[in-house]
Amino acid sequence: MNRIKATTGVAAAAALFVGLAAPVASAHSWHAPERGVAKHRSSIPFTSATVTAGDKGSYTLKWNAPGTRSVLIRANGRVVAHGGSRGEAVVKGLPALDRQWFTFDADRGESLRLADRLVKLDGTVNFRDVGGYRTADGHWVKMGQVYRSDALDKLTAADQAKLRRLGIRTDYDLRARSEREQAPDRVPAGVRYVVADVLGAAGDTTVGQLPTTAEGAERMMVDGEKGFVDADSAKAAFSKVMAGAGDSRARGVLYHCTAGKDRTGWATAALLTALGVPRETVTNDYLASNTYRAATNAAALAALPAEQAAVYKPLLDVRRAYLDSGFDEVRAKYGSFSAYFDKGLGVNRKELGELKHDLLIG
Repeated sequence: MNRIKATTGVAAAAALFVGLAAPVASAHSWHAPERGVAKHRSSIPFTSATVTAGDKGSYTLKWNAPGTRSVLIRANGRVVAHGGSRGEAVVKGLPALDRQWFTFDADRGESLRLADRLVKLDGTVNFRDVGGYRTADGHWVKMGQVYRSDALDKLTAADQAKLRRLGIRTDYDLRARSEREQAPDRVPAGVRYVVADVLGAAGDTTVGQLPTTAEGAERMMVDGEKGFVDADSAKAAFSKVMAGAGDSRARGVLYHCTAGKDRTGWATAALLTALGVPRETVTNDYLASNTYRAATNAAALAALPAEQAAVYKPLLDVRRAYLDSGFDEVRAKYGSFSAYFDKGLGVNRKELGELKHDLLIG
């Protein structure tokens, strides 16, 4: 029964994530327990801090560091903002850089180095840093270590140069063979390319007709998310990604699919959950694909007749219900997320501890 269900789930995923790369006209809150990492109070005083790039080179900085009295924020070696324990500032006039970093310093505890999560490239719309999130116990996921993206076949020479400067060393391609052949990655010379095919053989098979109703499309997305948990090909692929993310010798890890929202979305949700990031934060990161892909999705829907666009929209979206179905499947099959990592992905207690050691600060 489990094998049949896994096959059905991954087949649905294949229909959605391979066949729908372009339009064709005609509640629980639970987290991985800390394992392998000593429990102690985080030395980083910030409970929240964000950098958001705006228009014309401006940056909005927000922070909250309870129990402190003052915060200084530096960029390029100079103070660009300051305030009390909680504040917001808009910074302008900084030099144009591949990526602008800010160091948040309170009057006690460790500093926090952050940038805008989105990395702007000409050939992508959903290339993001996986880090910059706070865990439930007060640690922070390092930025500049692990990245997620949509397809990389349209990267320009300038984009590739930027990836080289960002230190990208390994590219995990989560797509099916047909996707890889039709739109091969364009990454800088020297980047290690690793196939981590989530859909496996199902991704290269004709899986049937597209749904004819919006409700049917939603069901297919839910079933596809379950397939990411159940299917052997998915478990093998995500296991590769987790091993790469946890390799301290291979910083600069990038993984991607076609839209950067479904296969890539589950890989990111799994990684952040394993690191101890709260479920709501994980969900918000997953849903952010709707924001970053808004213009691209709107253009795709505008090219379709209204009735077809209504059916197609759930396939372009990411929705809380989709991600929840994956978490529900983990709970049903494994009981806990740590058991999913151990038994499903082959990441044992020691390896999970090493993953946290490499990717968490504070």
